[in-house]
Amino acid sequence: MESVIETSIRTAIGFTVLLVLTRLLGKKQLGQLTIFTYITGIAMGNIAGDMVVHRDIKLIDGVTGLVIWALLTFIVEYVSLKSSKARIFLDGESSIVIKKGEIMQKELASQRLNMDDLTMLLRVNNVFSIRDVDYAILEPNGQLSILKNPELDSVSKKDMQIQTSSRPYIPTEIIVDGKLVAKNLKELNLDKNWLDTQLSQAGVNSIKEVFFAELQSDGSLYVSKKRKLG
Repeated sequence: MESVIETSIRTAIGFTVLLVLTRLLGKKQLGQLTIFTYITGIAMGNIAGDMVVHRDIKLIDGVTGLVIWALLTFIVEYVSLKSSKARIFLDGESSIVIKKGEIMQKELASQRLNMDDLTMLLRVNNVFSIRDVDYAILEPNGQLSILKNPELDSVSKKDMQIQTSSRPYIPTEIIVDGKLVAKNLKELNLDKNWLDTQLSQAGVNSIKEVFFAELQSDGSLYVSKKRKLG
């Protein structure tokens, strides 16, 4: 009976501590949006499980391990929030595997993705033919985001016999947290003068004033200014 009571107490404490820590780490941890948050979640679960099952592990040691692990995770996430280089290192980057209907073979190889994997990911997204895909982007969490050809949009323009035109651009991030994504600007064959003009029209004087800016399909620029927190 004493053993059951001790196990129950350890389980309740482990469960409570784990719940509080995951809530403090935020929704990104709960959603396991990246490989890092996925592994972190598994590690914290293992620590909590060992603390409950293994009597040779002191309760205070288990709780300390959970708190320190959560603290280190919080520090790493904070660094990645402030540094784009750290964010890329920790979370990775999105990769375009289909561009304007063409399979990017070099990108597939670099991601160690074969055609069977790609077609499986397409089918998971209810796409059964590559010809239906305008763009396909492999996200850092391994999921595939798909932009279908214009005539296959949910409005069903093809069925309504509405003439469609190709998208001049794919929606692309240009500024993130006050920093210019120069690589994307170059790939889009756009320059700094164009960006300055767009920002000026949006009432922005400096890139540092922008929290997020995204090029839209029609060539316009969506701009979200930085706001003071608190």
